[in-house]
Amino acid sequence: MKRILLVTAILMANVLSMSAAKKQVIDRIDPTDWYVGMKNPQVQLMVYGQGIRDVASVTTDYPGVVIDSLVRLDSPNYLLVYMNLRDAQPGTMTLTFAGGTVKGKKGVKVPYQLKAREMSGDKRMGFTNADVLYMLMPDRFAQGANHPAQIKGMRNYVEDRTKPSLRHGGDLNGIREHLDYFKELGVTALWFTPVLENDSPDSKNGFATYHGYATTDYYKVDPRFGSNEDYRRLCDEAHQKGLKIVMDMIFNHSGFEHPWTKDMPSKDWLNTPEWLTEKNSGRDPMTGFTANADGSEPAKSAYLQTSYKLTPVVDPYASEIDLKETVEGWFVPSMPDLNQHNPHLMRYLIQNSIWWIETVGIDGIRMDTYPYAYADAMAQWLKELDVEYPNFNTVGETWVTEPAYTAAWQKDSKITPSTNTQHPLTNTYLKTVMDFSFFDKLNQAKYEETDGWWNGFNRLYNSFVYDYLYPNPSSVMAFIENHDTDRFLGNGKDTLALKQALALLLTVNRIPQLYYGTEVLMNGTKEKTDGNVRKDFPGGFPGDTHNCFTKEGRSKSEQAMFTWLSRLLHWRQGNEVITKGRQIQFTPFNGVYVIARQYKGKTAMTILNGTSKPATFDVARYAEIIGKATKAKDILTNRYVDVSKNMELKARQSLILEF
Repeated sequence: MKRILLVTAILMANVLSMSAAKKQVIDRIDPTDWYVGMKNPQVQLMVYGQGIRDVASVTTDYPGVVIDSLVRLDSPNYLLVYMNLRDAQPGTMTLTFAGGTVKGKKGVKVPYQLKAREMSGDKRMGFTNADVLYMLMPDRFAQGANHPAQIKGMRNYVEDRTKPSLRHGGDLNGIREHLDYFKELGVTALWFTPVLENDSPDSKNGFATYHGYATTDYYKVDPRFGSNEDYRRLCDEAHQKGLKIVMDMIFNHSGFEHPWTKDMPSKDWLNTPEWLTEKNSGRDPMTGFTANADGSEPAKSAYLQTSYKLTPVVDPYASEIDLKETVEGWFVPSMPDLNQHNPHLMRYLIQNSIWWIETVGIDGIRMDTYPYAYADAMAQWLKELDVEYPNFNTVGETWVTEPAYTAAWQKDSKITPSTNTQHPLTNTYLKTVMDFSFFDKLNQAKYEETDGWWNGFNRLYNSFVYDYLYPNPSSVMAFIENHDTDRFLGNGKDTLALKQALALLLTVNRIPQLYYGTEVLMNGTKEKTDGNVRKDFPGGFPGDTHNCFTKEGRSKSEQAMFTWLSRLLHWRQGNEVITKGRQIQFTPFNGVYVIARQYKGKTAMTILNGTSKPATFDVARYAEIIGKATKAKDILTNRYVDVSKNMELKARQSLILEF
C-alpha cells in the first residue's frame, strides 16, 4: 500500500512540474486515482487549475478508456472529465490536455493511475446486529508515538488538553496501538468521528474543528490524525484482529475553508450562498460572523440558518419555508450547505465514498445529519452502493425521537410519506437508522420509578411496540449516549442505572452502539460545552498518570464496570439467540420489565427491576418463556438461579438469564 501511495504522489508531482513548464497549472485531480472492474464503469474526474475550464480537449490513447464528455462549469478553474473504463485494465494512463488555454502543439500530458480492486464488491461485509460498535473521537482517544507538535502549512491551531473545545492531539496511530484493548473489552467494530482534513483555523474564542465535521479535503486524512497510509494500516490491523471499521461521512455540508466556498464550481454548488458576497460577511471561523468595525452587530444577512427541525421533510402538509429552512439552510455559518441536487456534486460525493471503501477497506459508513440533505439524491447514492456492495451497510443519523419518523427512513419502508410533493420520500435504500426513541425513552426512564402505566421502563415497552413500522428492526442502531448528548452517567456514577441500560441495549433486537469510556465510568454533560462529554480517554496521552487501558491502572470501581461489561460483550459475540432470536416483551408488572429472546430451543431473558425498592419476579407470569426450565444461569454473575419459584430482586437489579 505504501508503494502504491508513493507512486501516486510521484505521478501527481509530475503533473505539477509538467503543467508549470507549459504555464498551465493543474493543481490536482479528484479522485486521485480510480479502480477498474466497477459495475458502474464511468468515473468523473474533477480537475482543478487556473483557467482549466477553457482547455479545448482532453484525450487519451489508453486501451479500453473512452472520454465520454467534458463539463465546463461556471468557474473557470474547474473542469469535469467523464471517462468510461468498461474495458480498461490496471495501469497508468496518460491524459492529454490541449488547446484553448493550453499552449503548444503537444499539450500537457498528465499521468493517472487505474488500480485493480482487492476484491469484488459482494465480498465486502458490512456491520450487522451481530456486531457491537464502539464510537470514539480520534482527537480525544489516544496519541500515538512520534505525534508532531505542529503540522506546517495548516491554518492556525494549537493542541491544548486544558481547553475542552480545542484540539487535544489524539491520532490514528494512537487508536491502532490500542486495538488489543477493544478485543479485551469485547466490541467488534469501531466507529470514529470523521478523520478527513478539517483545515479550519481555531476561533478567537477558543473553538476548533477537532470533531471532524467540517471537511476541507475529501480525499485526505487530516495530517494531525496521520496520513491515508496510517488509516489503511489501522484498517488492516483491525481486520487482522477481527475488528471492523465504520467511517463517518458528511454529505450535507463541508467546511468553510474548502476550496469550493471561495471558488464555487457552479452557482448552484451550495445552497443559499448569497450571503458569501455580502459586504459585511467577514467571519469568525467558528461562528461565521464578526461584528462591524464599531462593534455593532452586522446588518441583516441573506444567510439562511437551518431550523434543525427535521419533521418538515416527511410532513405531507409542510410549508415551503419550513422545508427550505431544513434542507437548504446551513447547519452552522462555518459549514456551507452542499446542494446534492447538483448532479456533478452528487457524483463527486458518491465516488468519494466508493474510493474510501476500495482504498482503505472500511466496513461501513455512518452518515451525519442525514435528513438535512435532499432525500432523493441520498437514495441515489445508497442505491448505487447497494448494487456495487450488496453486503455493505450504512447507518444514517435520523435525530427524531418518534419511531414512525426513523422507520420512514429505513430501506423498503412501507410508510414513507411520498405525498409531500415538494420533497417526496420514497425508498431511501438506507439499511440502518439510529434509534433516537430508544435513547430518549431510556434516558427519561433512568430518573423514574416504573409504574403500572407510562413511567420508567414502560417508556421502552411502548417504544418497542412500534417495531412493526420498521422493515428490518434488527438493522436499527440503538445507543444510550454519543458525542452529541450528555453522558448517560451525567455528572454522577450511578452504575445500577448504567448496568440496566447496557443490559437492555445488548440483548434487544438492535445493532448496539457504545460510546468510548463508558466501560470505565467516564461521565460529563454539555451544559457548558460539548467538550465535557468528549473528554480524553485516561491513559491515552503522554504524561497521563491515570491509565484505564490496563487493569492495574483502573480504579476498583472502573475495573468492576469494565469486567461486568466485558463479560456481557463476550457472551454476546456469536450468540444466535441474541442476533437471530424472536423477541418477546412483557408489559412492566409490579415495577419489573422483562424482555426475552428465543432461538432453536434456547432462551435469554433480561429482567430489570425498574424501581428503587425491592421487587418480586413472579415466575407464573412468565411461564410461556420459562416453560419447564427449573434452573438458569445469570451470565452477569456466572451464578445459577432457581426459576421454578418467585425471585426477590434488589432495587434496580439487572439479570440476564440463559437456559
